[in-house]
Amino acid sequence: MNRESETESTIAIMGFTQSDSLNKESMNIQTPYLLYLADAKEILSLKVAKSIVDWRPELCVGEIALPDCAVTLGVPQLTLAEAKQRGAKTLVVGMNNSGGTIAANWIPTILEALECGYDIASGLHQRLTNIAEVRAAADRNNCQLIDVRHTDAELKTGTGLRRTGKRLLTVGTDCSVGKMYTALAIEKEMRARGIDADFVATGQCGIFISGKGMAVDCVVADFISGAVEQMAPDNDANHWDIIEGQGSLFHPSFAGVTLGLLHGAQPDALVLCHVENRSYMRGMKAHKLPSLRDTMEMNLQSARLTSPDAQFVGISVNTVDLSSSDSQAVLEKYAAEFQLPCVDPLRTGVVSVVDRIAELWPRA
Repeated sequence: MNRESETESTIAIMGFTQSDSLNKESMNIQTPYLLYLADAKEILSLKVAKSIVDWRPELCVGEIALPDCAVTLGVPQLTLAEAKQRGAKTLVVGMNNSGGTIAANWIPTILEALECGYDIASGLHQRLTNIAEVRAAADRNNCQLIDVRHTDAELKTGTGLRRTGKRLLTVGTDCSVGKMYTALAIEKEMRARGIDADFVATGQCGIFISGKGMAVDCVVADFISGAVEQMAPDNDANHWDIIEGQGSLFHPSFAGVTLGLLHGAQPDALVLCHVENRSYMRGMKAHKLPSLRDTMEMNLQSARLTSPDAQFVGISVNTVDLSSSDSQAVLEKYAAEFQLPCVDPLRTGVVSVVDRIAELWPRA
């Protein structure tokens, strides 16, 4: 994604938690990054690191991993010392494992990085600041520990009151189907057309990319919808907030977050995100993936509590496991079935989806 930024700079993040020994008012992540891949065995577990490489490559000096790591992101593989020589300032924990925990075998690298003067940033549920030896090393070396996923922002419960401006929310048949990528691609295409649009990050990956936002899966349940109202408030009539979706209404683990996000987003437009050839909900072999139609119907019913005129404007399908011809056949099939633009953002772009938005909501 083309954004104007300096390689050596800071990214200000709204409301994340950092070490008490540091100035909480600044809340800045120093760039550029060295990405820590730890002992990842598959690319899917590197959602944080991969999304940074894909959307903010100018901020990535390279990657560092444990000896048993089985994947690479295609950026330079460096030691802590080598990355420091190239200007790296923050070690970003690039893993997103089940439960969001910091494994014991990751800690020696984190401690070594702190001794080298790196700040450490993580988007996991487990806080860096709660690991005593890590906190002590950070204090000793005057380094930041930045837990991006956790917020200290003062939040209110949602009101459901109609807001000015326009909002689009990506929703999914499952987790990890491309909701963030689709939202970022739509924002990029809108901006290229001169449309006033902003990506609204609601997860740790989006926060690292955009430099602002809040991870709603760590917000107390009563305040999820209010947090989203706060992130996408009243705005100009022609302004679009492109809000990153989370989870799925059909996922037993994460449906609660998805519902609160739907109500708080108050979306005028919805884009359904789906991954082709997945049979079961991620991490849930007892639960089959819902149909696209069932997913659309449930999301519309839920969204219309706070946005009575909410409608789908497109379908985004992750066809990474298909050949080019099979991918095109799938997109054409869904487009014909639902009479909506159907795209794979990485293969086709999202022009047709933004065309539909521009047709339905012409600028004044």
